[in-house]
Amino acid sequence: MSPLPCPAYRVLRLLAGKWKPAILFHLRAQILRFGDLRRSLPEVSQKVLTAQLKELESDGVIIRTLYPDVPPRVEYSLSPLGIALLPLLQQMHDFALSHGSLLAQSEAGAAREEPHLGEPG
Repeated sequence: MSPLPCPAYRVLRLLAGKWKPAILFHLRAQILRFGDLRRSLPEVSQKVLTAQLKELESDGVIIRTLYPDVPPRVEYSLSPLGIALLPLLQQMHDFALSHGSLLAQSEAGAAREEPHLGEPG
């Protein structure tokens, strides 16, 4: 028996990470090098991008190909599992567009409930 209460948690674990869906989005149509991903996601730090890519690779969602050039060249692409996740990511995207106002209300409510720095709570 699985320790997780719902099989969906296995999928959510693959996507858990602020930048993972965005990384998969950018890899959906092409193979990219690290620098290409950095330029596509300027808000993410190099350290965080590296960590997220390593997690995606270790989970079998992306493939990292190292070429023994000088300097070494590394390319990232979606694995079969990553490709299989694309329809789910598209559904999540469509859901967010269709329910934007409800999501905004939910986010506003969550922000009100979070304790603020310097306030007792």
